[in-house]
Amino acid sequence: MIDTHLHVWDRSRSRYRWLDGAPEPLRSDHPLEQGLAALAPYGVERAILVQADETLDETTYLLELVAAEPRLAGAVCYLPLEDPDTVARELPRLAATAGFVGVRNLSHDRPDPDWILGAEQRRSIGLLEEAGVPLDYVSVLPRHLENVVTLAGEHPGLTVVLDHLGKPPVGRDDDYRRWTDRLADAAALANVVAKVSGIYPAEPAEPAEPAAGAVTPEQLDSVLTIALATFGPDRLMLGSDWPVSTVSGGADATMSVLVGAVDRLPREQALALRRGTATRVYGLGA
Repeated sequence: MIDTHLHVWDRSRSRYRWLDGAPEPLRSDHPLEQGLAALAPYGVERAILVQADETLDETTYLLELVAAEPRLAGAVCYLPLEDPDTVARELPRLAATAGFVGVRNLSHDRPDPDWILGAEQRRSIGLLEEAGVPLDYVSVLPRHLENVVTLAGEHPGLTVVLDHLGKPPVGRDDDYRRWTDRLADAAALANVVAKVSGIYPAEPAEPAEPAAGAVTPEQLDSVLTIALATFGPDRLMLGSDWPVSTVSGGADATMSVLVGAVDRLPREQALALRRGTATRVYGLGA
């Protein structure tokens, strides 16, 4: 299995300012060996690192890890999409670097949900499109998911990788139909693929309500059924979202449910999610 969404961080290599307000278990460093050890029992043989900070220092750090660890298939790295001149300068160098497989920003953390559609960002995305570099995109709001349709529709040569299936509102039935409709709109565009990763119960509607832990097998089966119906197995891939998953039950809870759901699929579908889609989308070698 290829884990397409593994994070690591070392706060001596990049600042990771968002961790200052993150749950306590995430604030410490999370090294690669710890993550690979946590995932090995679930058949993870290779993994793709995914950026977790908006610095070129972290981009350098991730690519160093990929160069040194054969179990890493590549890294989705940061480039400042709001600065197309820097993207134009750095992208050719990165594209020629073994292990560089895509670009991502923490666009979901920005106050403007339409940030990704800004003029400078669109110039940078055009450069990714020309270079054949996939864009991972995080959607946590309905508006973010709507923007996938705009991006993919106006950049048909760009592969948009929707992280975490656009954050299905598990346990929030009132929001579920809106998510399924927006997901179907995104999936209608052939250049959009998605990761079955980071699937957690939705935040409680009221602050006084207790937070939920990991999703149940029944909940994940429901999400996966919708994902397969909209994208099909050849446009879906699996990701652990470690170590973010440690605050929702940990690798044992999240990965056991995820792998169990995939194992209940027909063999060809399971193989696509386990490695086939990732190998094609990210251009991974054997």
